[in-house]
Amino acid sequence: MEPNPAEVTRLLQRLEGGDNEAANQLVPLLYQELRRMAGAYLRHERPNHTLQPTALINEAYLKLANAENASFQDRCHFFAVASKAMRQILVNHAKSRLSGKRGRGLANVSLDDVQPAVHQEAAEIVALHEALEALHNVDPRKSMVVEMRYFGGLGIEEIAEAMGVSVATVNRDWRLARSWLIREMKRESP
Repeated sequence: MEPNPAEVTRLLQRLEGGDNEAANQLVPLLYQELRRMAGAYLRHERPNHTLQPTALINEAYLKLANAENASFQDRCHFFAVASKAMRQILVNHAKSRLSGKRGRGLANVSLDDVQPAVHQEAAEIVALHEALEALHNVDPRKSMVVEMRYFGGLGIEEIAEAMGVSVATVNRDWRLARSWLIREMKRESP
């Protein structure tokens, strides 16, 4: 059963206001969606992957809980921030797997179909991360759209709501960002 977005938003606002009891009510409402996101990330990873959905959720939760001045406007904004935290955890995990292999085996990443990031090998995740960082320097909004769509699994409408822009803007940003990333990754590949 999907939690009521208005209830989640109300609890997030109470939490931001310092009501610690709101966290106790909020966690069960958000946990299933976070678990779905984490499971999607890890579903197609190698069987002996050391990061499990519960660990990914826990690490993301700690990252969010320890963030200074963390504030969430609503449910969509919370999941956008959570997807960013999960992305960073996955990238850090991939980088640690690649330590000592600096740059060897990097491959192009296809963004033609939206698939959870963990379908890619560690080197591909790192390559995409680096290209996404470069895009962020050029156009932060387009970078956020890719992050929420590709790493967070959010739909176009959810992204539009979280960012406070139109669906048409998100669609346009998604298309342009995808093209830019593909060009950037081809330029960087050996």
